[in-house]
Amino acid sequence: MTASAPLTTAQIREKYLQFFESKGHLRLPAHSLIAPDPTTLFTVAGMQPFKPQFMGAPARFEGHAGEHKRVTTAQKCLRVGDIENVGRTLRHCSLLEMLGNFSFGDYFKREALTWAWEFLTSPEWMGMDRDRLYATIYEDDQEAFEIWTQEIGLPEDHILRFGADENFWPADAPASGPNGPCGPCSEIFYDRGPAYGDDTWQDYAQTRESARFLEIWNNVFPQFDRQEPQPDGTPTLVDLPFKNIDTGMGLERIASVVQDVFDFYSNDVFSPLIARVAELSGHPYEGVRSVSHRVVAEHIRSVSMVIADGVTLSNTGRGYTVRKILRRASRHAYLLGLREPVLHSLVPLVVEKMGGAYPELVQNQSRIEAAVRTEEERFLKTLESGTQRLDALLGTLEKGGTLSGEDAFTLYDTYGFPIDLTKEIAEEYGVTVDEAGYAESLERAQELARAGSKYGKSELFGGAEHALDGLNPTEFVGYDALDTQGQVLTLLAGGESVEQLQSGDEGQVVLDRTPFYAEGGGEVGDIGLLDWAGGEAVVRDTRKTPKGVFLHTVEVLRGTLKSGDTVRALVDPARQATERHHTATHLLQAALRAVLGDTVRQAGSLVAPDRLRFDYTHAAALTPDELSRIELLVNRWITADSPVNWQTMPIAEARAQGATALFGEKYGDVVRVVTVEQGVPYGATTVTSKELCGGAHVTRTGEIGSFVIVSDENVAAGVRRLEALAGEAAVTWVRTQLQGVQRAAALLNTSPDALGSRIESLQASQRAAEKELAGLRRQLTQAQLGGGQASAATRDLGGYRVAALRLSGIEGNELRGAADTLLEQSKADLVVIASDRGLVVKASKDAVARGVHAGQLVGKLAAAAGGKGGGRPDMAQAGIQDPDAALSALDTAF
Repeated sequence: MTASAPLTTAQIREKYLQFFESKGHLRLPAHSLIAPDPTTLFTVAGMQPFKPQFMGAPARFEGHAGEHKRVTTAQKCLRVGDIENVGRTLRHCSLLEMLGNFSFGDYFKREALTWAWEFLTSPEWMGMDRDRLYATIYEDDQEAFEIWTQEIGLPEDHILRFGADENFWPADAPASGPNGPCGPCSEIFYDRGPAYGDDTWQDYAQTRESARFLEIWNNVFPQFDRQEPQPDGTPTLVDLPFKNIDTGMGLERIASVVQDVFDFYSNDVFSPLIARVAELSGHPYEGVRSVSHRVVAEHIRSVSMVIADGVTLSNTGRGYTVRKILRRASRHAYLLGLREPVLHSLVPLVVEKMGGAYPELVQNQSRIEAAVRTEEERFLKTLESGTQRLDALLGTLEKGGTLSGEDAFTLYDTYGFPIDLTKEIAEEYGVTVDEAGYAESLERAQELARAGSKYGKSELFGGAEHALDGLNPTEFVGYDALDTQGQVLTLLAGGESVEQLQSGDEGQVVLDRTPFYAEGGGEVGDIGLLDWAGGEAVVRDTRKTPKGVFLHTVEVLRGTLKSGDTVRALVDPARQATERHHTATHLLQAALRAVLGDTVRQAGSLVAPDRLRFDYTHAAALTPDELSRIELLVNRWITADSPVNWQTMPIAEARAQGATALFGEKYGDVVRVVTVEQGVPYGATTVTSKELCGGAHVTRTGEIGSFVIVSDENVAAGVRRLEALAGEAAVTWVRTQLQGVQRAAALLNTSPDALGSRIESLQASQRAAEKELAGLRRQLTQAQLGGGQASAATRDLGGYRVAALRLSGIEGNELRGAADTLLEQSKADLVVIASDRGLVVKASKDAVARGVHAGQLVGKLAAAAGGKGGGRPDMAQAGIQDPDAALSALDTAF
């Protein structure tokens, strides 16, 4: 490695992309984490966005003229197949950054390998020590072997040959398939040195596991078309008409090498997150609790990136996966003693570290924080009660037992506890879950639900359809009046027809005429009052039957309401706010189509007094510029104070005039068309709004007052959701946001305009202070270790040479580093280092082979010191209260 300061993760990423640009590659931005093809939910590999090009499609890319057969990217990837291992090990991540260079029928092995070597070893780029680089190749790939040895100069003893299970893509493809493009691969490894293990390269050939020899680059050579095997089973590999290159380097891996840190979680991206988790929880990053630190840090990075790409939390598909990740992080925050939502406060750190490469994080930061906080709040409400119930159930089972499927379903049905979380907690108790029984319980519940709703919409009016037989459709006068007289035709209570409703009763009222709008077309039903001589009832909701009979859900406040009574029906003034939002919804759809194109279609909506929600078909998240243009167009209509008119006409005539169906409902032969008469300019065209709609609207656009979009998120494949506010709701929201900015500026003693630069300055100061503190801790560690000389005598315990040392003011990475140093200097079989609140045990490879287990030993020592801990046979750590007691317990621990 070079003697200069280690490169940051961001610098490594940029250098990689610059290097391959210098080799004639087109740099493309990362594809969304939403998979570009239906084979996976998420993008899982750097090459996935280029599958068409690998299969022979022209290498043409939007925004770039001509063909580009050389491409380089830094691609974010999400892999959740072994999510339960994230945090439990030091090498699992759900979110990976894959640095890739690709050739579509252009260069091949020689260029791929020599450029990889140049990038890794050249002082201008990574400057790695050539003697510490190793490679693996496919056993039959003599071409790669000769390039490595004769052209690059890699010693033969630095190369290992493996079979198709290790060095072929897909693995074992020659014998097992699948049919299609495949080829050998050559992986590059870096020797991290004895501080990470005393195994050799030849040891790796046998074990294929090593913390010392770390794979940093995989060169894949798709050169064959795998076809059906011959009758005798011999694989059929036919040369492809053109050969490709698919190479990838894990950014987290190369960063840990370049920065010479123990694991991914110690690099410059994760360290600030873990430090912040430790600060919030009050628990240092050490011992068994460190698992939770890692889970929270890793998962908030993953969740932030996925939400930035437009995925919203849900109970199906991608949304369910993201919810599962976030809830796992929330539970581990809970295990650290955090009982209030905190994960959202980590999002700015993710944005700070990764927003430069992925601007969608910056653009969507507030939306990410809001989504994370909302989910945290929901989950925390059920987590504590569900955890207590699950702990009680698991406490009755022996290790190796099984939690019944019915109990697992009850936890889900009653406490909202997802099955994945139940399985993970059960595993910590050594208990399995009867997943088949859970599935059966879930199916029974779904069958009951389906049976309970077999009458379709009848539940909307209490199943009393028979009580409405013979009634004419209700006359709706609410387009022109919000206050009118009507006669009670029928009263319902408990699904049955009744003669009267008394004070305190709840029921439903059918009038001959009404100003109350019934829920439909996305617009909520009206609320208000019914007033009659000697009585009053509040209207909670209004709906209608398929035959057009309006049902007013009421609670009688005083008096008695009887069938045949005449009442005054008075709609709540909230209707005016609903009208503003409904007309704004029409303008929003027209603006969307103007900015994004006529392919945009409405896919659902909600119009309420306090907000509007509009679902629309579109493949990508709106850019800030697109949002701004859409919002500006709607506000231009409002400022123009254009008239809003409606008329009924044959549906064929409406279609001929270009009217669109806003809500996707079934329409009759005669329809109502709502038109904003005056268009507004957009570019060289004038945009107008003409929709089929039965809803309530303002009479002029100026009545809307103002309009603001507050969020844009993904709700399904190819479907997005906008939420927006109109009128007073918009003004209130903007004022709240402004007050928040002003409060933040006041707290930081600056102006709102300078808030961003002030935050950047504070972040820089914090980073400098953290760096200085880390340096001081390293100096303190070295001083207590005797300035590099072994300062702990060894003694024989249980047949092992043991060195023990008491340090002060050392924790986390420094404590583990001290253990590594002491083990190397003392030549002991086992070293034990205790600090104020932490304990580390490190064993040599020889001692582990002879039966020592650092994880078991640290558990015994921690128990004597008022703490808990565990780990691997070669290294373990614990959080403790009394370091001297831990060291004293050594004599009886073997």
